[in-house]
Amino acid sequence: MQVFKFGGASVKDANGVRNLVKVLNATGYNHTMMVVSAMGKTTNALERVVSNYFNNKSALQSAMQDVKKFHNAILLDLFDNEQHAVFKNVAALFDDLALFFDRNKSPDYNFVYDQAVGYGELVSTTIISAYLKEVGIENHWLDVRDCIKTDSYYRNAHVNWHTTQAQIQAEYNPQALNITQGFLGSDSNNFTTTLGREGSDYTAAIFAYCLNAEKVTIWKDVDGVLNADPRYFENAQLLNTISYREAIELAFYGASVIHPKTLQPLQRKEIPLNVKSFLNPNQPGTTVCKTKGILPTIPCFIVKKQQVLISLSSLDFSYIVEENISDIFNLLHLYKMKVDVIQNSAISFSVCVDNIYNNLEKLLQHLRAKFKVECRENVSLYTIRHYNDAAVKQIEQGKHVLLKQLTPTTMQIVTK
Repeated sequence: MQVFKFGGASVKDANGVRNLVKVLNATGYNHTMMVVSAMGKTTNALERVVSNYFNNKSALQSAMQDVKKFHNAILLDLFDNEQHAVFKNVAALFDDLALFFDRNKSPDYNFVYDQAVGYGELVSTTIISAYLKEVGIENHWLDVRDCIKTDSYYRNAHVNWHTTQAQIQAEYNPQALNITQGFLGSDSNNFTTTLGREGSDYTAAIFAYCLNAEKVTIWKDVDGVLNADPRYFENAQLLNTISYREAIELAFYGASVIHPKTLQPLQRKEIPLNVKSFLNPNQPGTTVCKTKGILPTIPCFIVKKQQVLISLSSLDFSYIVEENISDIFNLLHLYKMKVDVIQNSAISFSVCVDNIYNNLEKLLQHLRAKFKVECRENVSLYTIRHYNDAAVKQIEQGKHVLLKQLTPTTMQIVTK
């Protein structure tokens, strides 16, 4: 039994869907669970829809229409007959989304976000399931919200593993190719939840864990896991094998190829994770498995942009001790800040955070009551695993370094 995950780039248009069929035919799809993301940049487009719902109601219908047009163009390219049931099924999903906006009374952005953006995955899997049947590949479509049960921490929900395992085993059809959505779950009230941005990889790992899969394959537009993101770094190299521990470290520091939560359930059952190219499905790619370190052993570069560096010092030059640090972390938790780097001295404390929930101003107001606060927005956080002098020089060259931290295996710097 295997789990495949196809990201948005792999199904960004009709040719991407056709290529997905080629990948399935090349690799085989017996006893397969297929997890699929929203098509192309649909999640971004739906985020604009949600933003307009709250901030610019007059542009809401136009933003919705853009999403519909994008998917309708793919439908018209894939299906010759406009009377095909898939056209009605997709239209019904968009009608459901419009109805939600008409009836919603909640002012909670995070709740509305989760109810809306998940339609990207529901539409993409509806289209792909229908096309697979059109070309002779029978499949079983699953609503992942019936399978993955979570708490109500919208936009970063936590999985109820006991209930989820029972639901997945009940819904999965071992006699067919199964297709479901990434990124989504539902809470005890059956409201849609999401597992965090790029959470489809995590979805694949959840299914693999609950179904005791032999392997998971994530299909990407790159040859595997590279030692750097080629969008930001030149001469990126392919990593052939990575240990679970090393992959978790890379994901924690922000490596975009693997979602941070993905490795933990796989490691518990020692399920190998393959990262392969959907353009070259017969190439070996990268394998994350029970091994040591990385091969080849070279520096790995990670950058996270649009971070926030907050520097605190005591108003009376007294020490920042355990009580102060506890207060700071309670506030970071209260305002849902993702902490990436911490550095402190006797009278100062610096933290680099990701302001995912746009709570920065509330946090700063709270901190200013007790500390002198300096805040720098739009900084970049660079991490080098297995750094050497040449790698450090490459990153620091031409940049203003605001914070630097080294351990024997990892260097992190914050730059402006």
